[in-house]
Amino acid sequence: MKVMLLVMDEQRVILDRLYEIVQQNCDECVVYRLSKKQQMNLGPFLTSVDYQNFDRVVIFSRLKRLSGQLSVLKCIPGLVILEHDAYQNYMPASKYQGAYSRLYSRLPSIRVLVSGAVIARRMQAENIDAVFVSKGYDEQMLRNTGGVRDIPIGFLGSLKSTEYAQRKALLQSLAQRTDMLVTRTKSGNDYLETLNRIKIFVSADIGMGEFMIKNFEAMACGCVVLAWSQGEEDGLLGFQDMHNTVFYHSEDEAVEKLKLLQGDPVLASRIASNGQAFAESQYSFARVGRALAAEIQREMRPWQPPSAFIRLWVKIRHRMKVAG
Repeated sequence: MKVMLLVMDEQRVILDRLYEIVQQNCDECVVYRLSKKQQMNLGPFLTSVDYQNFDRVVIFSRLKRLSGQLSVLKCIPGLVILEHDAYQNYMPASKYQGAYSRLYSRLPSIRVLVSGAVIARRMQAENIDAVFVSKGYDEQMLRNTGGVRDIPIGFLGSLKSTEYAQRKALLQSLAQRTDMLVTRTKSGNDYLETLNRIKIFVSADIGMGEFMIKNFEAMACGCVVLAWSQGEEDGLLGFQDMHNTVFYHSEDEAVEKLKLLQGDPVLASRIASNGQAFAESQYSFARVGRALAAEIQREMRPWQPPSAFIRLWVKIRHRMKVAG
């Protein structure tokens, strides 16, 4: 099967290893890195690479860049969308609440690969061909280096987005009540080195309904992960409280669990070791990439071609943009 994989060229999270594994597990897979401008106007690029010669066209972009291109997306047979932010579809605080469902329901032939098990099930109930393939971590870049862990409690990541308002409030409050470090690092070696200095990594994915990539990365680097419980999602992904993860449901519970872990280093070490083994066996890009490749190539719903009017309109629009 011939696969075209269109990805973002400006992502902060380095996903090269994931794309490499997908390529290795497809008969033929060509990866194109698109600029923001290209993502926002897919028509000319798709025409230039003759997209109709591919059995699957996989797009990994942002909803806000795709939602205005419905007519173009309708013209792509074998369209698969890879989406790591679909949890926002069900977040009352998100400006994208319901927006993912609106777009996907107007593209009945597509497959959507989402990173939350419960999110996939909710979309399936809306008659969307949604498939769960978890996030993961780059096993070639991130690992337990066995160094000194001189940061007792830490969080690494962004707090800027509107969707992170609850995360920001909780982390700032916890930082005042504990000796937790809240900071950001550059991707790559800085991130690896800092994760390996943290004993307990505090994850605060509040209201998201799924686990962000940092949970898997911190586990793989040997941190004890203290994570906000996502309810049913916890068990569906294989997380076990006080075995490979430590869950909390409130700020006070987080403080209590932190005291417990710091007061019992043997327990903390055991959970960290179990968590690392769990991440390595289940959530490496080597494993996640194979799952993505399988779902990309699996048989899809029959394609429903757009009307002749839409096809003509797309061609005229493309010619106008080229001429302009």
